[in-house]
Amino acid sequence: MTIQKSSVKTCETLLHDYQNKENTVQNPVKLQFVGVGEKDVYNITAPFQIDGEMIIAGRVESRDSEHSEIHFFVERDGTWIPKEEAPVFTLQDPFFTFIKGELVLGGVEVFPHPEMENALMWRTVFRKGKTLGELELFFTGPDAMKDLRLVELASGEIGVFTRPQGEKGGRGKIGFVKVNSLDEVTVNLVNEAPLLSDQFIDEEWGGANELHILKNGLVGVLGHVASFDDAGDRHYYPMVFALDPVTGEYTDMELIAVRAQFIPGETKRPDLADVVFSGGLVRKQDGTADLYAGISDAEAHRLTIADPFLQYEV
Repeated sequence: MTIQKSSVKTCETLLHDYQNKENTVQNPVKLQFVGVGEKDVYNITAPFQIDGEMIIAGRVESRDSEHSEIHFFVERDGTWIPKEEAPVFTLQDPFFTFIKGELVLGGVEVFPHPEMENALMWRTVFRKGKTLGELELFFTGPDAMKDLRLVELASGEIGVFTRPQGEKGGRGKIGFVKVNSLDEVTVNLVNEAPLLSDQFIDEEWGGANELHILKNGLVGVLGHVASFDDAGDRHYYPMVFALDPVTGEYTDMELIAVRAQFIPGETKRPDLADVVFSGGLVRKQDGTADLYAGISDAEAHRLTIADPFLQYEV
């Protein structure tokens, strides 16, 4: 396809564009998780196959805490239960991909801030292995960077999507770089990855959540774009765009759902009521896709939408 990119689009513009086109959403479902006590399960992955079963990884956390774990769940009679003998990692916001035939699982590690007393710092860590029980740590990303993602490109190279904050990325912007193998992924490489220009205004932020290799070799990016309103409440929207890993060109972002289209539910805090955190997308043969998402930092939901990546495969 020919990639056409316009200027930066704000959350307000993206929301206006989304609300002014026909959107067919179906089958909103709140996923049921048991076996974790009174804790919430949210910011889930889409289901993936490992160890001969379909698995969902989820962030498990008490409502009044930010200290979380990643647990692995299997479905039994419509309910998701912890997989027996599966590992538990002290991480937030799980994500996965498969590279060279191995599962690559990542999450956000939170640890005491090295300079500020009673403050926390975070970084993205990656494990890989043929099975859940064999997942071994192989890369730790830069301090203060979430939403770091890896993908095996159609060329066999590795695409690295970054999300620096601060002096380089402000509240959070997406970067992209390619390497020949996982061995070449370093903290310096991640820090030096060029940013995608004209994607977010400085007052807003976003990141890549899950990467899909499309049939024409483009990378379909499932991500999020977010903003604060005047009251300080957060608004997170699931979005997509496509990137050509050969030329580095990419399309405009488009929203693919909003909170009101999911089932009403609970929220961790009042300022998080309008948060949809993209977890994963399962593309289906009938032209639809199931969007798995964390809702309001308290629940995990699924929504069926028109496959948003089909337009990039034309």
